[in-house]
Amino acid sequence: MGLRGPGAKPVAKASKASPPAAPERHPWQRKALNRAGRVIAFLESLPVTAGYMAGRPMKMRLWQRRIINAIYRSGSNRRRVVRTALLTMPRKNGKTGLAAGLALCHLCGPEAEQRGQVYSAAADKNQAAIMFREMKAIIEAVPWMGARVIVRDFHKELQDSITGTTYNALSSDSKTKHGFSASFIVYDELAQAPNRDLFDVLTTSTAARAEPLTVIISTQNADPHHVMSELVNYGRQVNEGSVVDPTFHATIYAAPMDADPWSEATWHACNPALGDFRSLDEMRTSAMQAQRIPARESAFRLLYLNQPVEADDRFIHAADWLACKREIDRSALLGKRCWAGLDLSSTRDLSALVLYFPDDGGAILPFFWCPADELDKREDQDRVPYRTWARAGLIEATPGRSINKRAIAFRLAEVAQLYRLQAVAYDRWSIEELRRIMADEGIRLPLQEFGQGFKDFSPALAALETAILDRRIGHDGNPILTWNLANAVVDTDPAGNRKLSKERARERIDGLVAMAMSLGQHAKEPALPPPAGLRVAVFSL
Repeated sequence: MGLRGPGAKPVAKASKASPPAAPERHPWQRKALNRAGRVIAFLESLPVTAGYMAGRPMKMRLWQRRIINAIYRSGSNRRRVVRTALLTMPRKNGKTGLAAGLALCHLCGPEAEQRGQVYSAAADKNQAAIMFREMKAIIEAVPWMGARVIVRDFHKELQDSITGTTYNALSSDSKTKHGFSASFIVYDELAQAPNRDLFDVLTTSTAARAEPLTVIISTQNADPHHVMSELVNYGRQVNEGSVVDPTFHATIYAAPMDADPWSEATWHACNPALGDFRSLDEMRTSAMQAQRIPARESAFRLLYLNQPVEADDRFIHAADWLACKREIDRSALLGKRCWAGLDLSSTRDLSALVLYFPDDGGAILPFFWCPADELDKREDQDRVPYRTWARAGLIEATPGRSINKRAIAFRLAEVAQLYRLQAVAYDRWSIEELRRIMADEGIRLPLQEFGQGFKDFSPALAALETAILDRRIGHDGNPILTWNLANAVVDTDPAGNRKLSKERARERIDGLVAMAMSLGQHAKEPALPPPAGLRVAVFSL
């Protein structure tokens, strides 16, 4: 494995008494190879570290060879012509593996230079760590790399002990962005960068290098003013010949905006690895879901077809939600198992509790609270009939100008007495006051903190969507919950994970958040064993 630690040193030299070991001859050191050929030979000497092909050596496909040949072609002075290379394609076409391989090629392979500086850049720390982990996994799987490359996990740093070249993983939110002298830069998912600051700092740091190279590997961005969009437009001009710039190379795999997004011919045209190491079955499944879920259609077109589309604000079609409407017999639910989601407001807004009964057709029971003195203001601001809802008993109007968490605590205690409450998933925001009241009143409930980020909410939304689409959920048409659902906006991260965005929502979504948490918490529960004495009948034909 790689050498470790902030003070890690290279492997000690052999003693004088020992005969010198013959230097290892690498595949890319064959004399017959040109520059691009050496890079390809280096990449093909590396192992695949994840997926069903893990452990096998990388095999450059014809389309990958074309990219490498274009980037690493040499001019008459035997120097590399290309200084900036753009590779934009849909996700899951091997971008991360290729990017990691190229970074290693410039760290300790045929493109390494003395005391070079190699950087990978990403939108945030988590994304930046992906590239580092991939490079580290390769180093640990290749003995000669493990013997000469120093690994510093804490700083996400690698150092080649032979050339002195270093590698660092950077993110747009890192504080230090100056003092670089980059020899090689790979920017992973530039489309997700919040601004162009890190990109500009890195690309302007190459002046002291004889043959610097910047490689951008990313899907597209819907904003025409984003730096990624500028590079794609420039790359198209170069490819069309309207701009002459031999130092810029662009490989663009993207479905035309007027192409049929559900045609497999369209998929194959913009996914060069489809049917190879990119799963066609997974593509078909995602397409089927995207046709039924509005928020997933835009994500499908962006991430799977590489089309620069704006995100669809809708969470799910109203028709699919209304198709789940049915009469809910509350008395029939007494004593039944349920999971709850609780979304508390800070002081004056809407608070929501939603119960989910998975054993009873997925029945949904919502509860809402709003300060009584704020009903008129809320009605004016949100343009919905808060007072009518309060008179109908759909909202509990608590006395005063701020939300009365004591009333919520007592309602929770009542719920726990009426139903078999398994868990109450909550957002830790504003929960402490409620906890204190419950402690004072002797109310004990199975509270479970539920994260509001992509990690927890993406599976929760998936569980809710599946239940709605498969008609495994039932609601009585509560107008507040239906309004909340119509207001929903979904945020998507580079990996395709999703969460509800309160900041970008059209209006209130508190009930939807609570409902998603209730189904998400239930989905976390282990499956119950079959009842004792259950006999399974086996039939033979």
